[in-house]
Amino acid sequence: MPQFVTQPAIEAIQAEGRENETKVFASTSKHTVYLSPQDPDFAPDHPRNRLVVSSKGCITDDLMPQESALRMLYNAPEFRDFLCEVLGEKALFEYADPLSSINLHFAKTGQELGWHFDNSSFAITLMVQPPESGGQFEYVNAVRDADAGEMNFDAVADILDGRTEVEQLNAEAGTLVFFRGRNSMHRVAPNEGDRTRMLAVLAYNTEPDVSLSEAARMTFYGRTG
Repeated sequence: MPQFVTQPAIEAIQAEGRENETKVFASTSKHTVYLSPQDPDFAPDHPRNRLVVSSKGCITDDLMPQESALRMLYNAPEFRDFLCEVLGEKALFEYADPLSSINLHFAKTGQELGWHFDNSSFAITLMVQPPESGGQFEYVNAVRDADAGEMNFDAVADILDGRTEVEQLNAEAGTLVFFRGRNSMHRVAPNEGDRTRMLAVLAYNTEPDVSLSEAARMTFYGRTG
């Protein structure tokens, strides 16, 4: 949804990102497409075990200014009602832990998010500052059926090896994106320009009092609180 957020609000969020960039937790990791540990029952080069690289920086919810337009949007009852209508959910709730509800992601030159499937059923993102070049969101719909236990290793291998045509999305600043990534494989291509890519992730749960696990918080944020 292009121009979902007004230009003045986007410019304010961009300024917040630049002002708080020293607080970014930067990480580079290797992981499987399935975001789970490698399985010794498969060969190291099997699609189940092949490793991809993700490198990014992140400002967590507790470090976002209280007066931020991102927080105003995230907490607005009208926005949550709108999301429920679009997503077909009865209610949406913030994370119970202090880090996970609002994240501002940074990708500098060469940084990327490797191919993967999401564990959650939906993701809501807001493009804050697109890169000059590269950094496009790439995806292939309906690759696997996680609920049925069908991992579709052959299709995953074709995507990893570049044999599958992928869809691309280049979002402008202010664009709100909904994506169901549990069964659709996706990545963010390397940032090829000098301008840092900034993307806000607005994370909700369909049940109250849910926290991201301590292990996941250590992996994503370098701390648990």
